[in-house]
Amino acid sequence: MGSLIDEKMESNETTPLIATVRVAPARQRYSHSVVRRFCTIALGSSLIALTVLFLLPVAFLPDHHHRKFPHYRPQPQSIAFEELQAILLETPKEERAQEWSKYYTSGPHLAGKNYSQAVWTQERWEEWGIKSGIVAYDVYINYPLGHRLALYENKKKGKDDVDSWKVKFEASLVEDVLDEDPTSGLEDRIPTFHGYSASGNVTAPYVYVNYGTYQDYEDLINANISLEGKIAVAKYGGIFRGLKVKRAQELGMVGTILFSDPGDDGAASDENNVTTYPKGPARNPSSVQRGSAQFLSVAPGDPTTPGYPSKPGVPRQPVEGGIPSIPSIPISYVDAIPILKALNGHGPSSKDLNKHWERNQGLKYKGVDYNVGPSPDHLVLNLVNEQEYVTTPLWDVIGVINGTLPDEVIVIGNHRDAWIAGGAGDPNSGSAALNEVVRSFGVALSQGWKPLRTIVIASWDGEEYGLVGSTEWVEEYLPWLSHANVAYVNLDVATVGPIFHASASPLLNKLLYEVTALIPSPNQTVPGQTLGDLWNGHISTMGSGSDFTAFQDYAGVPSIDFGFGPNEEDTNNAVYHYHSNYDSYYWMNTYGDPGFHYHIATAKLFGLFTAKLAESPVIPLNATDYAIALDGYISKVESKLSGTAEEDEIEVRARPTPTGHKGDLEDLKVSFKRLHKAAKKLKTAAKAHDAWAAELAEEAGQNIPWWKWYSKIKLYYNIRRVNSKYKYLERQFLYSKGLDSRPWFKHIVFAPGLWTGYAGAVFPGLVEAIDAKDYGIAQKWVGIIQGSLYKAAGSLK
Repeated sequence: MGSLIDEKMESNETTPLIATVRVAPARQRYSHSVVRRFCTIALGSSLIALTVLFLLPVAFLPDHHHRKFPHYRPQPQSIAFEELQAILLETPKEERAQEWSKYYTSGPHLAGKNYSQAVWTQERWEEWGIKSGIVAYDVYINYPLGHRLALYENKKKGKDDVDSWKVKFEASLVEDVLDEDPTSGLEDRIPTFHGYSASGNVTAPYVYVNYGTYQDYEDLINANISLEGKIAVAKYGGIFRGLKVKRAQELGMVGTILFSDPGDDGAASDENNVTTYPKGPARNPSSVQRGSAQFLSVAPGDPTTPGYPSKPGVPRQPVEGGIPSIPSIPISYVDAIPILKALNGHGPSSKDLNKHWERNQGLKYKGVDYNVGPSPDHLVLNLVNEQEYVTTPLWDVIGVINGTLPDEVIVIGNHRDAWIAGGAGDPNSGSAALNEVVRSFGVALSQGWKPLRTIVIASWDGEEYGLVGSTEWVEEYLPWLSHANVAYVNLDVATVGPIFHASASPLLNKLLYEVTALIPSPNQTVPGQTLGDLWNGHISTMGSGSDFTAFQDYAGVPSIDFGFGPNEEDTNNAVYHYHSNYDSYYWMNTYGDPGFHYHIATAKLFGLFTAKLAESPVIPLNATDYAIALDGYISKVESKLSGTAEEDEIEVRARPTPTGHKGDLEDLKVSFKRLHKAAKKLKTAAKAHDAWAAELAEEAGQNIPWWKWYSKIKLYYNIRRVNSKYKYLERQFLYSKGLDSRPWFKHIVFAPGLWTGYAGAVFPGLVEAIDAKDYGIAQKWVGIIQGSLYKAAGSLK
């Protein structure tokens, strides 16, 4: 081939270099050339390796400007943490939070019907320098078409034809339009309804079921009150609304009506001569709490795609067991009064049952005796609920601030969808605060800041229906989150009052105490006092009811949720109109947070908490706190076996009564020694790990001379090791098969209570088995927990 080319082509400046040129063999200039070549390659490779090993840790370790709270790697134009902290504390402004609140609450923004808000949010974040996008999911949800609730009376004794029944009372099912509150009168305001409620038209007698807890229904059964075929009338409160409907459905009831009793509002009530909204802080009588009726403690998210994301074309599962099959509607207490008064004198009164039925009876002054019924033969309720079920897109807005370390990620989020046009408290006080955090981060970026760890920012859609947007996102990105996610920081309701509250994985407790001590309180009755000064310091366990659920309970990511709630003991403190049209900008600026000072305090806390997680060389988690908490949880569960447990009244009322026992109780009691031993081992490992982490953090804050390059290399790799162990510690408590009756929940330490829904349960698999007196299943969970404790201890070595 070479000779053929040579014959057909002459060499010139355009000739391709394809000719074969023959040359003589190379003459060796030195003896031992093979050895020389090997030494040259080895020396060059060693220099490259040393350069990489030297430059990498040097690039990630601090200089003297970052001693107090250093970066691994200051950028050429980077800023010190002190400067970042100043930006996060000085940038958020009340007038900007008010601007964001006005926007979000200016019109309806139901899940799947707020695309313009998603785009607006994305555009603001991009405007502030945060790269953002919209992630869509096709989810199964419902929208209201119509409803009715009427009390019928048959005045013609002995006749049961249609014409003999006349309307005695027709519920309005609407909230009053208030001149002072513009949101309440919007033409496109959202009707009162329940998310995931079943369509239906039922006419039946009815029974008052108190709070609708499991034991409330048991009390009625024990009192020989017939429930099958009847409509339940229940007070809101105590447990998640969907579980009230679930138990009614299981007992053969045909519908459920839920109302807000002003007795649960605390001191600020009409009965206590406190003026009602809008003229005063007490509950407006026509207010209605909307909300989801999904069986949230079984599984959150899209009920047709449990465990995988709701993307177009995916298989859809049946919804039975996940959402109700009987209709339910919410009503105001003013609509409930005639229905309850019609039961006066019929069936047992609340005092005939037990003390739990006499709790917070706020309508006695209106003539309600709180008899349970059933309603007499000449009275029935007609409940109509028309819902349209569709598969429709939801839109999560996701912003990203890329950090130096791509495998250590902090996720923060708030949902923006609401049941009403307003939502100034839930969720858009959180949305306004989140926007101020994002805007503050944007200011820092403009001054050269690049975080050590990547920060992902989320504006979730569909939270109100059942944590849908966040759950689908976590299910989609689970492999990446499992590898990289250090922590999730959630902000739902930023503020509806002055009382700070928090729930968290114990890994994050120490950091919360630290940061709350740095944020000035809006309450300056004592000059200079901080949020920490006025907080009682209590941190609740993680339950459910907000977007941290999929992170904590499914992905094993340590999570935290915080905000400010009302002071129910103060008659001057406004009642929060939860999921009502009156959760409006007018209510917020007049009663909830006049001047928006608590919005800004929350934004400062949210931003600084996130920055500490993102910027500290050693991740500021505390394994010892977790180990101590776990041992305390074990003792708490153990006390249930001895009958000495101090249990919350609602938790006791919410769970079923066991019919017998299985297994050996004494063997189970002995097995707790194994749990305490495992917890002690974890505590020892945790203390050693935290001590090592503290040493590394102190060393990272020192100015290490450049010529001590080996010390820098060693420090860098030790910090990476200690951080990796922190990052994966929470994952050690995941059990792939999940809880026995609800396999979506994978965490063996935290889950919502099976029959409470909101409140957090500790060691739920074990506790549910003990409560059911199934000691054999309890022994199984002792083994699972023991194995996880040892695995966690081993992961820290």
